[in-house]
Amino acid sequence: MSSGNTEKQIMIMQDYKSTALVCTPTYAITLADKMERMGIDPKNLSLKVGLFGGEPWSESMRKEIETRLCLSATDNYGLSEVIGPGVAGECSCKCGMHIFEDAFIPEIIDPETCQVLPPGSVGELVLTTLTKEALPMIRYRTRDITSLDYSKCDCGRTMVRMKKTMGRSDDMLIIKGVNVFPSQIEEVLFAIEGCEPHYQLVVDRIGAMDELEVRIEVTENIFFDEMKKQRAFLEMVEKKIASMLGVGATVKLVEPNSIPRQEGKASRVIDKRKI
Repeated sequence: MSSGNTEKQIMIMQDYKSTALVCTPTYAITLADKMERMGIDPKNLSLKVGLFGGEPWSESMRKEIETRLCLSATDNYGLSEVIGPGVAGECSCKCGMHIFEDAFIPEIIDPETCQVLPPGSVGELVLTTLTKEALPMIRYRTRDITSLDYSKCDCGRTMVRMKKTMGRSDDMLIIKGVNVFPSQIEEVLFAIEGCEPHYQLVVDRIGAMDELEVRIEVTENIFFDEMKKQRAFLEMVEKKIASMLGVGATVKLVEPNSIPRQEGKASRVIDKRKI
């Protein structure tokens, strides 16, 4: 099935005893949220494995999905300009996505200079297709930031593995001169007990200064009757974000379900700056 109509998706999984789920990781969270509201225990489904891709996601999010949907979550990579899903995928070792080198030549370049970087370097992934006929791609810039691991995997495969994408070279935020990827903030939030996967980043420019606001939905786990406890929680999150990014951010609690849910890729950033 394509995305949409979440209740019907769950019904199909129940009726057909689906064993595999393929979608974006944020939609997997949406499915888990819906099952919880419907009183459906994912242990009663037949799901065994999930193939998730289409957007950067953290190891913390993987654990969240595996726990809430009772499956093994694997990372997969593809892009519509090249082939769609199928450029690379994780094996059961989950230590990088094997690129199918019989069909693609991968390279890592410096996104600013376009120079090819040494093995193991972090940079922009470039792909050349070997089997595509109608529209071959030669050194196509994916804009995805990652690195390549040429060592042999424990599964026995020798195909090069790409690490999880850190973000894109064209959606990287520069805040007060510091490079920031939304996935870095996600990693911080998932490590804090009580934080839900629903968050949004709002960037604005006040005078000549950039300001970053991180909006987190209030849940029962982080609802405080006392303003003092709430302020302490917000300060703790702000300190952790500043420690990770090297730049300060204001954390704001917002009402449950006030952050828009996406059935495809999550829209994490609102950039209000007029540059």
